[in-house]
Amino acid sequence: MKEIVIATKNKGKAAEFRDFFGAYGIKALSLLDLPEEMPDVEETGTTFEENAALKAEAISKLLNKTVLSDDSGLVIDALDGRPGVYSARYSGEGANDAKNVEKVLHELEHIAYNNRTARFVSVLAVATPGKETIFKEGSCEGHISFQPQGKHGFGYDPIFVPDGYVVTMAQLSGTEKNRISHRKHAMDRLNEWIQQELQSL
Repeated sequence: MKEIVIATKNKGKAAEFRDFFGAYGIKALSLLDLPEEMPDVEETGTTFEENAALKAEAISKLLNKTVLSDDSGLVIDALDGRPGVYSARYSGEGANDAKNVEKVLHELEHIAYNNRTARFVSVLAVATPGKETIFKEGSCEGHISFQPQGKHGFGYDPIFVPDGYVVTMAQLSGTEKNRISHRKHAMDRLNEWIQQELQSL
């Protein structure tokens, strides 16, 4: 079976990519699946694209393998695009999903629902030794709810209501979430590359 390394230690994110690549007969290994410990790559970029490239290229160089990195986050219009690239560490030192969600809800406390427009954005970077890094982007539009709901998903899923739905991303099944998610849309754009390049690895 073909393999690709996903530059993440996030179990939820790794599971999504395993499902996506499994459909192509490709085994996706996260950093947690590797026998050797990979160093943390500092995300010093100011855009999703820069951060995704930093991770993919650094791990690809270490392993001499094709590595996919995803940098993604929540972009909220009423907060001038925050939390954006700082989504995972938005609540500061000791940040976790619950604290990040709490901070966002606090900042949107007096904002009406119609003005709580937001989108999840995902930028995929694929680094292959000796080749130019490629990028694909996807997004999922929606609104921020007033309180967390649902137990599925991770991150900001419990407060994100996708357009066309009346429930949060965390209330959707994994199958339904994967059908509409920002990562799925980015993966759809990666489809042609997967068909042509990855099958020949």
